[in-house]
Amino acid sequence: MADIAVVDYGMGNLRSVQQALHKVAPEASIAVTDDPRVIEQAARVVFPGQGAMPDCMRELDGRGLRDVVLQAAHNKPFLGICIGLQMLFERSAEGDTPGLGILPGKVARFAHDLHDAQGNRLKVPHMGWNQVTQGEHALWDGIAQDARFYFVHSYYVQPRDTQLTQGSSCYPQPFVCAVARDNLFAVQFHPEKSADAGLTLLKNFANWNPA
Repeated sequence: MADIAVVDYGMGNLRSVQQALHKVAPEASIAVTDDPRVIEQAARVVFPGQGAMPDCMRELDGRGLRDVVLQAAHNKPFLGICIGLQMLFERSAEGDTPGLGILPGKVARFAHDLHDAQGNRLKVPHMGWNQVTQGEHALWDGIAQDARFYFVHSYYVQPRDTQLTQGSSCYPQPFVCAVARDNLFAVQFHPEKSADAGLTLLKNFANWNPA
C-alpha cells in the first residue's frame, strides 16, 4: 500500500509533484498511478493538475477514476492542486463543465480587461509569484503569512460557503486560492513549483492527520 498516491489522469505535473513529495517525505512510498485500487488503498491522495477543465473531467471518467477520487476526497487526507482544486466545485465556466460537486460553488474566468492600480494591463492567464493570505490550518504551519507561491491559471474558484476559504491572493482583485474542509485541502497555486514555502506545505500534508 502506498503512503501517498498521486492520481495520474493524463494531465498535470505528475513527476514534479512526485519529486517534491520525495524530497519532503523521503521515507514515504509514493505511487503515481491511474489504478483505482492503488488510489483506494493509499493512505493519502494528491490530485495535481494543469490544463483545461473539460479535458480533466473527460479523462477522469474515461479512466474510471471518478468514484475513487470522490471517495478519497471524503475519507482520507486529500490535496488538490490547480485543476485539482477547480474540479471539486459544481461547475466551471471553462466549457460550462460540471465538476465533481464536492464543494458548493463555481469556477469563474478572469476578465479579459484586467488592469493593475497603475493602469497597466494584466495578462490572462495569470502566471507568476503572488502573495497568499492564509487562514488557520495545519498545512500552513511554518509558512510565513503572505508568503509567495507560483500560479499559472485563467480561472479561479468562487465558493458559496465562505468558511471553506483558507487562502486568498489578488490579481488585481482578491480571489480564493485555497480551500479546506475536514480531510480535504486544495490550492490554486503549484506548491511543487513554489520553492521553500511550497515544499513546507507538501511536507505538512505528508504528516497531516485531520481529526
